[in-house]
Amino acid sequence: MAEFVGFPALNLTYSYCTIVCVFLLLNYKNTMEFLKSPFLTELLLGENILLAGAGGGFDIFCGLPLYFGLRNLGKKVYLANLSFSYLPEDIQSLSPSLLKVTADTPQPHDYFPELYLAQWFRERDEETPIYCFDRTGFKPLLASYQKLVEHLNLDTIVLVDGGTDSLMRGDEIGLGTPHEDVTSIAAVNKLQVQRKMLVCLGFGVDYYHGVCHAHFLEGVSELIRSNGYLGMFSVVKEMPEVQKYLGATEFVFQKMPNNISIVSSSISSAIAGHYGDYHVTSRTQGSQLWINPLMPVYWCFQLDKVAARILYLDAIEPTNSYRDLLFAIEAWESRRKNVRGWEDIPV
Repeated sequence: MAEFVGFPALNLTYSYCTIVCVFLLLNYKNTMEFLKSPFLTELLLGENILLAGAGGGFDIFCGLPLYFGLRNLGKKVYLANLSFSYLPEDIQSLSPSLLKVTADTPQPHDYFPELYLAQWFRERDEETPIYCFDRTGFKPLLASYQKLVEHLNLDTIVLVDGGTDSLMRGDEIGLGTPHEDVTSIAAVNKLQVQRKMLVCLGFGVDYYHGVCHAHFLEGVSELIRSNGYLGMFSVVKEMPEVQKYLGATEFVFQKMPNNISIVSSSISSAIAGHYGDYHVTSRTQGSQLWINPLMPVYWCFQLDKVAARILYLDAIEPTNSYRDLLFAIEAWESRRKNVRGWEDIPV
């Protein structure tokens, strides 16, 4: 240790700083372990990662902050979505119900967010395809996922839900719009992939669809008990990845002004700091929204634990067409008993 003759106070200060620096260096690894999210720790083990919109529409947009962040870390990241669009027959088809959408894909209908997202990437000199699953029953969707796993050599799949209704197990008074979410969860749960997770972004947005968020929070608690909960973390407007997500979302809104996503516009409003009954699209006029600071929070789960909670998962596994799926879920709802009623959150 250095000596500063005639400056005893400086000697003390220098010694203290040295001790602190050594302590921090020795404990750096433990400190970083403490700060790590269980979800991000597991996610970063992957090398070939698929982010897939579970419920269709704009769900894949909710995965874009993750996409940009993982790509910056050098990971191979791919985008997919269960599509609401009419998917044209194309040479880029990988299976009868799986299409590789690029910026050059023909546009048979105005509603095609995946196409416009690919075009947004191209305007930034990037060629990023979005793999689109057609709306089918369980069996064709599982086959398409298996094809994509082989095609991309995937080791990690993250299903992305815009909203939180993917945690409804089936006995709640409001299931939201479960058809696509539950089919995606059922299909990915069957895949032989090392890591399979689910993230939800948009807490509160499903109030518009009749979901009781007390039931969602109860589901999170159940997943904590079953070791299926991987934590939560927020995205904020200062993050470059979030700025790109907002830019891509707004670009597609401008391409589809009559089909602005309720979920994505609500999350964007929350990121901007709006609160309460705030509307940016005429689609929500006449209803009450709850824009809130929890909307830009990722809730993260082990997919197999989520699937294990769903009471009617077995009922949809024989389905081939989307019509089969609708009938299977309607039949389940007509037979279910002990439906849990609405519960206000006591805060």
